[in-house]
Amino acid sequence: MTSNRTLNTTCAYCGVGCGIQAQVLDAATRQTRIAGDPTHPANFGRLCSKGAALADTLTLQGRLLHPEVNGETVSWDAALDLVATTLSATLREHGPESVAFYLSGQLLTEDYYVANKLMKGFLGSANVDTNSRLCMSSSVAGHKRAFGADIVPGCYEDLELADLIILTGSNTAWCHPVVYQRIKAAKQQRPQMKVVVIDPRRTATCDIADLHLPLQPGTDAWLFNGLLAYLARLGALDYEYLEQHTEGFGRAIKAARAEDTADIVAVARHCGLKEGEVAAFYDWFRRTPKTVTAYSQGVNQSSSGSDKVNAIINCHLATGRIGKPGMGPFSLTGQPNAMGGREVGGLANQLAAHMDFTPDNVERVGRFWNAARMASQPGLKAVDLFDAVADGRIKAIWIMGTNPVVSMPDADKVAQALSRCDKVIVSDCIRRTDTTEYANILLPALGWGEKDGTVTNSERRISRQRAFLPAPGEAKADWWIVSAVAQRMGFGAAFNYRNSRDIFIEHAALSGFENTPEQTERVFDISALETLTDAAYDALEPIQWPVNAATPQGAARLFEDGGYLNLNHKALLLPITPQPPQGKRDERMPFALNTGRIRDQWHTMTRTALAPQLNAHLCEPYCAIHPHDAQRLGVAQNDLVRLRSHYGALIARADLTDEQQPGQLFVPMHWTAQFSAAGRVGALVNPVTDPHSGQPESKHTPVTLERFEAAWHGFIFSREELNLEGAPYWTKIRGARFYRYEIAGVASVADWSQWARALLSPSDQSEGEWLEYQDSASGKYRSACFAGDRLTACLFIGPTPDLPERSWLASLFDLEALTHNDRLGLLAGVPRSDAAHAGRTICACFGVGENTLRQAIRDQGLQTVEAIGQCLNAGTNCGSCIPELQKLL
Repeated sequence: MTSNRTLNTTCAYCGVGCGIQAQVLDAATRQTRIAGDPTHPANFGRLCSKGAALADTLTLQGRLLHPEVNGETVSWDAALDLVATTLSATLREHGPESVAFYLSGQLLTEDYYVANKLMKGFLGSANVDTNSRLCMSSSVAGHKRAFGADIVPGCYEDLELADLIILTGSNTAWCHPVVYQRIKAAKQQRPQMKVVVIDPRRTATCDIADLHLPLQPGTDAWLFNGLLAYLARLGALDYEYLEQHTEGFGRAIKAARAEDTADIVAVARHCGLKEGEVAAFYDWFRRTPKTVTAYSQGVNQSSSGSDKVNAIINCHLATGRIGKPGMGPFSLTGQPNAMGGREVGGLANQLAAHMDFTPDNVERVGRFWNAARMASQPGLKAVDLFDAVADGRIKAIWIMGTNPVVSMPDADKVAQALSRCDKVIVSDCIRRTDTTEYANILLPALGWGEKDGTVTNSERRISRQRAFLPAPGEAKADWWIVSAVAQRMGFGAAFNYRNSRDIFIEHAALSGFENTPEQTERVFDISALETLTDAAYDALEPIQWPVNAATPQGAARLFEDGGYLNLNHKALLLPITPQPPQGKRDERMPFALNTGRIRDQWHTMTRTALAPQLNAHLCEPYCAIHPHDAQRLGVAQNDLVRLRSHYGALIARADLTDEQQPGQLFVPMHWTAQFSAAGRVGALVNPVTDPHSGQPESKHTPVTLERFEAAWHGFIFSREELNLEGAPYWTKIRGARFYRYEIAGVASVADWSQWARALLSPSDQSEGEWLEYQDSASGKYRSACFAGDRLTACLFIGPTPDLPERSWLASLFDLEALTHNDRLGLLAGVPRSDAAHAGRTICACFGVGENTLRQAIRDQGLQTVEAIGQCLNAGTNCGSCIPELQKLL
């Protein structure tokens, strides 16, 4: 952690697992330079906008730095003693099933391992689940049913070697930007490569698509069942592979030949597609041996997500397109360490090292751990787990590194459950989240850049996440916190770890423990790493498992020659009977709500919202709606709309776009009560789950929509953070030197001047200098507050959302003194000089605004995205803004 030393580490965000080079410029101020690692095989130096902005998230603002009990700072000894006595008393009085842990795909593998070991081996319950349940558990179920184990058989290189790439249920351009850029670069080098995007929405990913299939939500299994039937009908199957390496084809093809998937006409009708589009897709798949089908949350987050996964895998098994260069099904993992969590048994229906709850495995893991009280059956999955908190079956819950009050479906019920539970322990690096508000005990955890361990990405690649900053305050590693509690509960001998390396080598040893064909053969085997010294662990290079005596350097692909993990070593094709989403739209709830990520934010914004450039592209929760639906409901662009489901409600900004199908809505998942008065989409989401995986149906919730009738609209810029609680609509983002609020109200304000002065006067002075404009007849009010010549705040109010563009006003906060012209233009909201202002941010990586781009396109005659990149750098890093650049062109 010496200043100016460059360390290689791994990104904190999605499952791509990009390598990062971090150089600490000033340890005291935590100033750090971040760059992509050109040697890391996941990204070869590329970074997305979020990864490129990681340096701006290393601030200590908002950090949880000391243990707290009931809001009061306490010593670590006091906090740990209380956690230990709380868990022990709960176990003694109510039994093992009364305790639960809820973990996160952003924990390191070592943290995950220790938490699972304590719960499943020493507290005697498997009630330990993870937010990866909401993300990838349908893939886990699909992999296990088909392959006999949770295994992604391919690697990223296959995306560059393929001749046909199918991206289904994945806005790859925004959610996995570096993978998208690898695909795009490969297609530019080989224009004959074809890309098919299967998604109800027309997203930024369609920018490279040769074919977009805008199927009706939830009909993926019909499409892939139809593909299997089509391939069989034309004899385009690998019968030798089917015979030698699979079973179940007869039952699978019988199901695929059902009436509604029997031919292209039936599939097109059921999926809401054109027959020619389906025919082209099927023909390309038939003719293209090198095919990769990459899928993500649009497939997984469904009440039949596991069946959708198996419908995809069936097509690859039937054609022998698996485990070979340029071909295979590929699960694009959502979180940075969802895969590592699955390796150590992070889900409630798993044991460690890819073992499950068979009696032999329970005995084996218990013997390896020398466990005091081994869990013998699966625990409660996430939705059921919080239901058990709500009805009192779970008396104590420990939440680590995640924010379920935002991210869970039916999130208001989760909040109510935690409010009724008097034993809520939360480990986090952030002090105020929607979830920490309900904690009795708060434990300060290390954040990215401070913690040290490993993560595993989507292609089974284990990489080191290294510490390059000192621990702030009293923050500790999650594994240290769990181990300290275990020691106080009397399990010290099993949790006597010096560092993360000690945990990793135990994890590696367990992966190889009795791992033979004669006992319980498991592909997840990293036993060749169990002898790593401290120095070798510290220097560990990225490597794909398995890493054992047979493959000491790792393996890029699996199953090329069969060798599956089912009892007969054959893969299983499943008979899939497609099922529609369980939530049925009707006259009362006529819209289908879809949720997902946006380009520059991550999960619940606790990290990304700290980086001003990541807040500048999309600044508030929005609802994408087709213009025909909007017109019918009297909704205009930028109006506020209220959505309601059977579970909750939200208010968001209307975005009218024909990229959204009629009858369907899209709202981002990120906004929380910390950043919005009414933007938590999880409160609306249907808690129905897949019966095999337990994954919620986050992509299809019946809702109603109406225009939110606001009496006034407005926005505020302020150098100080404000308290707007009580306003029916507000959202907050952080700029470089300001906070920006969008606001609206339903009740008129009698005296705007008094309201503004009470809210916006600087805290270090009772009254600043004020500029004001008011037109009572039109309902307009504008004001600005100064400290000397320095602008401290401004407020704009009007009867409609049609208010001045914000970017120039934001730029005034960069100035220590405003000019006379700046003041003249301030209340008008437009500059009174020839100085250009950047406009709404389009390229977050380089901070390039829409006005800057339009002027350059016009004045310099730019005609291509490449020309824009050469002129302004926009689009030359992660490329996520390229679709918007093309629209401007």
